[in-house]
This record gives sequence, structure tokens and C-alpha cells, in this order.
Amino acid sequence: MQPSTNGWFQGCGSRAEPWPYLLLLSRTHYPPLPWARNGHEVYSTLAITTALTMRMVFGLGLRQTEGLIGSIIGLLGLELAVPDHSTLSRRAKTLEVPLPRRATAGPLHLLVDSTGLKLGGAGEWLIEKHGTSRRRSWRKLHIGVDADSGEIVAVEVTRKDVDDAAMADALLGQIADPIASFIADGLYDQDRVSEAVAERHPNAAVIVPPRAGAVATASADTAPTQRDRHLRMIAERGRMAWQKASGYDLRAKVEATIGRYKRVIGDVLRSRTDETEATEVALAAAALNRMLGLGRPSYVRIA
Repeated sequence: MQPSTNGWFQGCGSRAEPWPYLLLLSRTHYPPLPWARNGHEVYSTLAITTALTMRMVFGLGLRQTEGLIGSIIGLLGLELAVPDHSTLSRRAKTLEVPLPRRATAGPLHLLVDSTGLKLGGAGEWLIEKHGTSRRRSWRKLHIGVDADSGEIVAVEVTRKDVDDAAMADALLGQIADPIASFIADGLYDQDRVSEAVAERHPNAAVIVPPRAGAVATASADTAPTQRDRHLRMIAERGRMAWQKASGYDLRAKVEATIGRYKRVIGDVLRSRTDETEATEVALAAAALNRMLGLGRPSYVRIA
């Protein structure tokens, strides 16, 4: 029995069967434009998102992605048009990827970190072919992870010279849920980070290790800040004890998420513009969250 595509032409309704609707690409025919002789095909956001996600997960070029999608549609026995590589490239610049949603409820313990991603290009081919190389450019990926579920809840990509702490407010702006704690490494030990967290989530704990040589504020004895309390505990009990008592050890989970990103998606950005780079990392986060959800067991208490 051939699967129906009616739900896709109506915007992918909630009654869609999961297996064909994960792969199908839809199109809508509009009346001819004044400057066009024939009607043109406008692909849905879901169609472009699906194609670009498959490109990223399988590490394909745009032309290869076009061929893969066409093969899948042929195997499904469907008569649907396939967006060509130029359409995928053009739509990636303006594609709106929904912000990641948490699978769990309750206050969020946010783990924040950053890592470098290389820009794809001649690179290794130049070394192999001509024995020469050019300086490799790279971007910085800023990521926020839910400590309970391991899901990516915020993501940004910037130039390599952007300070990690400068992106704290942008990551916080992507999260609608209340934050119980903000956990990051010593690079985020800056006033603007504490101020950004306090402005959006006044009751959130900021768990960031003070840098070496840090000193308490003048009011540490009468009205200590969170940072003052961290400094006092470190002085009294040592840094390792502070990490365990404060929950800073949870930060290892964001490092594991970064490792998972680079193993599954890769450490190279295939995009060439700021707009498409942002689309690429947003799709990567959504794909990794989906994989995590499919691989997580569901526990049911029976006694």
C-alpha cells in the first residue's frame, strides 16, 4: 500500500505515520509569477530541514544529498520532486530551525562550554597533493546542555576571536524554562556572566570556579556574593571538595556532549556563510537530541 502524502501538503498534520513522514519531501504549486512562464515549486520548511539534516548526519555534499533524497523517494514509490543542490544552498541561508525543546520538566541545570570547529576547504588535499598548506580557519561553537537529560538546549556559532563569556547571555536567551544553576569553567568567571544570569534568573546559582589569584569583594563578610562563598569554601576545604559539593562535577556532561557532536557530526563546518553556519549547528543539535531520545530507555516502576 502506497503511503499518503496529504498530510504534507497540509503542513504535516499530527496524524502522520512516522516512517514515511521522516523522509518524504513535499512541494506546493503556486500560480505562475509575472516573470515566469510556468508554475514553480516551493518546498516546505520541513522538506528542506529533512534534506539538510540528512546531508549533515551522513557527511554529504549538496549534490550527493540531492541524489540520496531522490533514491529514497524512488524506493518509497512516491512521485515527489526533489529539491536540487542550489535550492538547498539558498534555503539554508534563511531556514528557521526551532529552538531545541527539553524532554524533561522542572528547573534546568545548565552546563555551558565551547569548542572549535574547522572550516571545510582545501586543507588536507593541498598537503597531500602539493606538500603545502594554508592557515586553517575555524569557528567557535558555544553550547548549553541540560544536566539531567543530556540534551542540547542552546547553541551558537561565532568567529574564533569571540570571548566565551560574551555569549552567555545569547545562550540564556534561547531558554524559556527556569534555570536552577549555571555551570561553566573558569573562562566564565566574569561579572557580565553573573549579571546576565541574575537578570534573567535571579534565583539561579552560578557555579563557576574563581580564577587563580581571585579575591573576595569588600563586602564578603557582611553581604557575600555567590563568588565570595565559592572562594571561602575553596579556601577552607580545597578545590576538589568544592567541585563535589557545588555540583561543578556535572560539567563533565557538556564535555561528553561536545565529544558526541564531533564523533557523530564531525569537527568541520561544511557551510561557508554566517547564516548557513548557524543553520548547520542548529540542525546538528536537533539531530543529536533526536538520537539521544531514541536511544534512551524508558523506565517503568512495577513495585
